[in-house]
Amino acid sequence: MAAHRSGRRRSHHEEEHEDGERWLLTYADMITLLMVLFMVLFAISSVNTAKLDALSKSLSEAISGKIVTGGPSIQQTGGADSTKPAPPTAAIPPIQPVVETDPSSKSGQPGGAAASAQREEENFRKLKEEIDAYAASHGLEKSMQTRIARRGLVIRLLTDNVLFASGQAQLQPASRGLLSALARLLVTEVRHPIVVEGHTDSRAVNTSQFPTNWELSTTRATQVVRFFIRHHIAGRRLQAAGVAAQRPLSSNASESGRSRNRRVEIVLARLNNPSNP
Repeated sequence: MAAHRSGRRRSHHEEEHEDGERWLLTYADMITLLMVLFMVLFAISSVNTAKLDALSKSLSEAISGKIVTGGPSIQQTGGADSTKPAPPTAAIPPIQPVVETDPSSKSGQPGGAAASAQREEENFRKLKEEIDAYAASHGLEKSMQTRIARRGLVIRLLTDNVLFASGQAQLQPASRGLLSALARLLVTEVRHPIVVEGHTDSRAVNTSQFPTNWELSTTRATQVVRFFIRHHIAGRRLQAAGVAAQRPLSSNASESGRSRNRRVEIVLARLNNPSNP
């Protein structure tokens, strides 16, 4: 009877001992879960973006119903070595500068640039003859002159009684016929840039609109440019420049010299160097 009681006490003691150590299992499970969590976080932090993109693409195709074929990595056995040496990187060729050339000339042929310059010179002469013929037929030989210079074809228009009144930058009604005829000739020539230059004499100008000759000459050139644009000459070809009294043709000591210096010059700029210096 005593032995039976002693056995029951031992069994009860063992149960209490087991209940007291049960918290160790819970603690061990928690440590294991934390370790797994840290391993997952570490794996996410060092994810391979290329593999992640491939996985995302594969999952998208699988969800959409597309049949996904096994890639080479799946078809290989576990012991196969999929690493291959990377091919040598090809040398990057140096960037060559872009050189704009005349499209009418053929590169690599001797005399190509000279031939282009010669054709340009002939085109200038032809256009000059047409402008001179217009000036002669309308009695404008003294007011409109042309010449072929190193910078291009220069059309010189004296402003007095033709384009502008003295000290003004508003086009005169008499100028419209002349500028319209020039626009019809220039619009057929589409390759050369057109520079419109305003020139004045040396007498000082001091008005609220034009404090100096710089403003007056620039505004006059701009008025001619705007007229050409209204008559269908592309604006990208046009430039306006004010020169004031910096390039006189004659002495400003006389009225006739000052009248010659008050002018507008329309320049078709060369695209090729002239054959003759």
